[in-house]
Amino acid sequence: MMNYGYCRISRKTQNIDRQVRNILKVFPETYIIKEVFTGTRLQGRKELDKLINIVKEGDTIIFDSASRMSRCADEAMELYEEMFYKGVNLIFLKEPHINTETYRNTLNNQIEINLDTGNEATDVFISGIIEALNRFTIELAKQQIKLVFQQAEKEVQDLRQRTAEGLLTAKINNKQIGNIKGCKLTTKKSIKAKEQIKKYSKDFDGSLNDIEVMKLVNVAKNTYYKYKKELIQMAE
Repeated sequence: MMNYGYCRISRKTQNIDRQVRNILKVFPETYIIKEVFTGTRLQGRKELDKLINIVKEGDTIIFDSASRMSRCADEAMELYEEMFYKGVNLIFLKEPHINTETYRNTLNNQIEINLDTGNEATDVFISGIIEALNRFTIELAKQQIKLVFQQAEKEVQDLRQRTAEGLLTAKINNKQIGNIKGCKLTTKKSIKAKEQIKKYSKDFDGSLNDIEVMKLVNVAKNTYYKYKKELIQMAE
């Protein structure tokens, strides 16, 4: 039996380490699978698809939260039931009440009773009530699971709406969103760095070589040469 930790981020700029730490803190003997995926649906999540195909009965998949499995409620519920009936355990650190073990316990704790009151009509009536109660318990458990996935999906939709509203507000107020194509991004840090490059580089007013100036300015190699190129273009 294997423990797999599935960690996913939606953008490459996000940090996946938090999810990894959370999983390994509780389950240190876990094989971590990482994925960067920008969509909301299961289709196309290559690493998750691979994991689904290799897990066996008795294996466990651990998620930091339900939203890491999927942010599409219907597909998440479909995958949840597929894994459950395959005998794969699902654990959600932030929503432990929807772990497959909890759902399995609900199914195993069904009311079982063999009636023989001597009155057939009474036996049928009471058996019908017990069966209805068991169905209600199962459906209630399913609904609790789906509600968690629906909440995750809603959070994505709300974020998209807030982003769209923010962009619209900025447009109405004639604010520039992002960089204008062909324009250079100017910050206090870049201005200071360029001033130092211009002052100390032997290609300008100074006497130091590139390596010496790079250390002095304390910027990455690519950034240094980018700034230097921009200074040369400005001087032409």
